[in-house]
Amino acid sequence: MTRPDGTRGWFRTHRDRIKRVATGVFVCVVIGLLIRVGMTIEWGEVTDAILETKASVLWLAVPLVMASYAVYASFDLLGKWYTGHELPWWRCIKVAFISYAFTMNFSAAVGGVAMRLRLYGKHGLNPGEIMRVMGLSITTNWIGYCLLAGTVFVSGAIQPPGEWGIGGGPLRAIGAVLIAVAMAYVALSAFSRQRSWKVRDHSIELPELRIALLQIGLSVLNWSLMGGIVFILMPGEVGYATILGTLLIGSVVGAVAHIPGGLGVTEYVFITLLSPEIPRHQVLGAILVYRALYYLAPVVVAGSWYLLMEARSGTSKAHGTQVA
Repeated sequence: MTRPDGTRGWFRTHRDRIKRVATGVFVCVVIGLLIRVGMTIEWGEVTDAILETKASVLWLAVPLVMASYAVYASFDLLGKWYTGHELPWWRCIKVAFISYAFTMNFSAAVGGVAMRLRLYGKHGLNPGEIMRVMGLSITTNWIGYCLLAGTVFVSGAIQPPGEWGIGGGPLRAIGAVLIAVAMAYVALSAFSRQRSWKVRDHSIELPELRIALLQIGLSVLNWSLMGGIVFILMPGEVGYATILGTLLIGSVVGAVAHIPGGLGVTEYVFITLLSPEIPRHQVLGAILVYRALYYLAPVVVAGSWYLLMEARSGTSKAHGTQVA
């Protein structure tokens, strides 16, 4: 009679270790798959594919990158509305842009958490307000993902390869669950009488319906813009829905694997799903250009901006003034 309790107690005691081991095994499997795929690619052809990217394509992709970062930065404006803090909107945009660029390249722990705590804290927000802004931003990103990915999966735009062990039917079922999660969030925001919960000494408050709808709308727009960037860069005749669905799968696999920026994972997913229609070297070339535009260029700008802020902050402290 005591065995179940003992088992549950053992699991609770070793939960973190089990999670680390499972994550490590998953990462090793992913690395093994990447090595196998990498050995089949002619890297000289990949370089040629990158160099053959037309300037007209880049001129279309760059504005979409800027639009996507602007949309994501607006998530923190919802956080301002949600928490009621007094920080000017332009400072929220600045913090969100820097945090997003660092998140995309170095993980959510560095960008989403550490950078927000550092930057918002320097502007006078307390840790509770910062965590609520960050929580709303994360929820916004993934609740819109649920609705958009669910819709794409249900539509049948993605046909997983047999080696994945999941067919079109189960993927459609997953899509239906994702849509249900998004709709449940909206329903709770609209009708729930209980508006807050305590989770590990943290208070979680439901946003009002207007904020929830804006969360979904902005997130869907951001993911759609990201898919549009890859669609513009990718050669061949593959449809936008397939490109978007592939990006959505790659993003969530990278997040589960805790690999910063989904490095390697996104490439593997795209090569696996698109290589029957597009040569592997062209797929990889397009994704590497996408990384340069969406990951590397913004983090150079954000890093320079952040270092400038830190330098100005040090100078201002020495003179007893406040940095804008």
